[in-house]
Amino acid sequence: MSRHTGPRVKIMRALGTDLPGLSRKSADRRPYPPGQHGQARRKKLSDFGRQLKEKQKLRLNYGISERQLRRLVAEARSGKMAAGQKLIELVERRLDNAVFRAGLAPTIPAARQLINHGHILINGSRCDVPSARINEGDIIQLREKSRNLQAVKDSVENVSLIRPDWIEFDTPKLTAKITGLPTSDSVPFELEIQLVIEYYAKRL
Repeated sequence: MSRHTGPRVKIMRALGTDLPGLSRKSADRRPYPPGQHGQARRKKLSDFGRQLKEKQKLRLNYGISERQLRRLVAEARSGKMAAGQKLIELVERRLDNAVFRAGLAPTIPAARQLINHGHILINGSRCDVPSARINEGDIIQLREKSRNLQAVKDSVENVSLIRPDWIEFDTPKLTAKITGLPTSDSVPFELEIQLVIEYYAKRL
């Protein structure tokens, strides 16, 4: 399945949670699923339904395709760290997410557009791959010609989320230094990551 390109609030209503990486908007005004039966009492989800819901929350917030997420889960399971904790680290270390969490873009899709158009540098070198993995000590910045982009200025002045403690941001220079690695507490929305691991346990 490709990335979600439809109404973003609608998908958040269906999942029952706000996804800050997907949209700045909130589903609070209509906190029930879309459709004519949306306000009816919700049925209790099966174990599979709960696993699928958590997987979709992770995939849609970070803008990851099904194939990409499957590869990341396989990588997380092959390491020494707890699979759920490692998976969170891997998705948070994507360049598009780091640009978003630094406040240079209002959402992850907006961050991906900045990267695709060649506005972002890592350690002084242009990188146009949104899925590139950042490392501790990396410096993320805008190209000189891109620093006056109004969309970037607006985002920095009104950040979507509080910057995580693993990003050190220099506002005058519009640079972000990666001072550590994301932890299991880094996800900015409610997520039961173990259910995601369980979902893929029989699918890898």
